[in-house]
Amino acid sequence: MATTKWAVDPMHSEVQFKVKHLMITTVTGYFQSFNVEAETEDEQFTNASSVVFSADVNSINTNNEQRDTHLKSADFFDAENHGEIRFVGNRYENVGGDDYQLHGDLTIRGITKPVTVKVEFGGIVVDPYGQTKAGFTVTGKISRKEFGLTWNAVTEAGSVVVSDEIKLQAEIQLVKQG
Repeated sequence: MATTKWAVDPMHSEVQFKVKHLMITTVTGYFQSFNVEAETEDEQFTNASSVVFSADVNSINTNNEQRDTHLKSADFFDAENHGEIRFVGNRYENVGGDDYQLHGDLTIRGITKPVTVKVEFGGIVVDPYGQTKAGFTVTGKISRKEFGLTWNAVTEAGSVVVSDEIKLQAEIQLVKQG
């Protein structure tokens, strides 16, 4: 059976993360440079045989240059030594209707851990230019400390500055290749 290759449409995709700050508000950040490639055993995304995501750590943007510089430092992502975040999916399973789970290995700062994310399949359409596109909403949570992002501080009142839990959200549009 022939496989179908898909590549990200960066103009219609975004990857973001959310983290609690001082445990009272949420800061949102984005990766402005990322890539997604997938292979399916059919054209309907019922069975993805390969999904690979990568993000350039140096493209991080939280709308605050000082914070972005700190996030790229050795306190957090250590972009100088670990410039890429990578997720390699190894199992894509339907959990009902258009809802899937994508299981794989996430690598941050050279540390690889198994992660499962939720995937809502938005469907497949042909755009006005004749390109076949597939859409997905991806959500998940990780513990940043499991990946060596352990920096933190404590306020005078004893609250932590940055939560351990990171919420992930991506809107991904893929384009059928060939």
